[in-house]
Amino acid sequence: MLTIRDIATLAGVSRSTVSRVLNNSTSVNEETRLLVKKVMEEQGYRPNVHAQSLTNKGAKTIGVVIPEMLDPFFATMSAGIEKICQQSKTHILLAVGGKTAETELAAIHNLVRQQCDAVVVHAKVASDEQLVSIAERLPGFVLVNRYIKKIASRCVWLNNKEGGRLAAEYLLKQNKKAIAIVASNFGIADPQQRIAGVKQAHIEASVPHNESAIAIAHPNREGGALAAQKLLLTGQCFDAVVCYNDLMAIGVIQTLQENGIKVPEQVSVMGFDDLPIAAYCTPRLTTIRYPIEQMAAQAARLALFKVQGFKAQEGFNKTGASDGVQVGESRQDYQPVLVVRESG
Repeated sequence: MLTIRDIATLAGVSRSTVSRVLNNSTSVNEETRLLVKKVMEEQGYRPNVHAQSLTNKGAKTIGVVIPEMLDPFFATMSAGIEKICQQSKTHILLAVGGKTAETELAAIHNLVRQQCDAVVVHAKVASDEQLVSIAERLPGFVLVNRYIKKIASRCVWLNNKEGGRLAAEYLLKQNKKAIAIVASNFGIADPQQRIAGVKQAHIEASVPHNESAIAIAHPNREGGALAAQKLLLTGQCFDAVVCYNDLMAIGVIQTLQENGIKVPEQVSVMGFDDLPIAAYCTPRLTTIRYPIEQMAAQAARLALFKVQGFKAQEGFNKTGASDGVQVGESRQDYQPVLVVRESG
């Protein structure tokens, strides 16, 4: 593999001159710059981005860990981070954490070994203790959609309990008296927090909640379909379903329709996330908006700030951001929003 030393020898210049050409330094005269670039082109030389980052303070790399590639939720999350990378001329490396703590931690460590200056992680299965340990060793480590009290200044998260409460409150106001819950089988706080929010809405409305009308499955469309089948097979009576996410809600609607149950005439279905598909499925999905793109962008800003004091171009500073979310040593707490369409 060609090195800077090889290019310098072929061009008859010093290694420092080649480095200055690579970094677009104005201290190199035009004739020398053209000569070095000509040699690099002839030799097919490609600079090592990570090696450059060691000497070029302006070069930064963000590593991003997501649980899976196919879920559109994580595509939206990645898009939010990409916007900040474009603003700050930051490179982005994407890794998939998978479904176990071992693969999730391996993805994080691999990004660190690739010299990522900052790492934004959506961690579903690694323990709080494991993530705290990483945060203590990596200044630019930030969690999105996860709150750990010990490293609260490294977290950007959603008020999931309020999301569950908003969903159930709306359905109860629509005179729905038997609300079932379709939850995720991942062992993280989100599902339990949303269930707690649903129960809170019932308490506030003085309406009892049927504890047995809860079905748990994988948080995708197939899981939603299976959860709805469980509710039907166990003979649960329900006139509404609050789902962990939009994909599960679409699966629930599919199963209900296949069993001759009309949505929303007989059963209302509530999603969570407000993915783009929510506005185009049939019926269009009533859901809870999860501002994951904005949250991911904020996580990227925070990670870069922790590493190098980066200031985003649109109103970001040490004490706050233009969207009102505090940055620095303060929490990054986002609130969900009800979006009413046709399914509920």
